[in-house]
Amino acid sequence: MSIYTCPHCGEKTFTPIKKALSGTMKSKGKPCPKCGKLCVNGKGATIFEAIFFLVAFAFIVYVYLHGLDNVWMYTHEVPIVLGIIVLMFVVPKIVNAFCFKLVQSIRLDAYK
Repeated sequence: MSIYTCPHCGEKTFTPIKKALSGTMKSKGKPCPKCGKLCVNGKGATIFEAIFFLVAFAFIVYVYLHGLDNVWMYTHEVPIVLGIIVLMFVVPKIVNAFCFKLVQSIRLDAYK
C-alpha cells in the first residue's frame, strides 16, 4: 500500500510508516526501494518538529514551576512530564506520516 511518491524516481514506493520514519531534513533519511536514493520529509516537517519541541518544553517547565501550586498537579507531576516527553517523539512522527511531502536528502554525509 505505497501511497507516497519518491522525489527521485517518481514511483509510489513509500508507505505512511516508512514516510514517518524517514525523518526531517536534519536526518539522513530512508532509501527508496526502487532507486535507492535517500528521501526525507521537507522543510515544513522540520519547522513543525522544532516548534512542537519548544512548546512541549515550555509545558514541562510550566509543570515544574507550578507543580506545588495545587495538590492535583503536585501528585501527577511526574506522569504529566513523562507524557509530554513521549508526545514530543510520537506526535511529529504521526504528523510526518500524513502531512508533509517527501524531498531529496540534502545532507552531504548521507551519501558517503
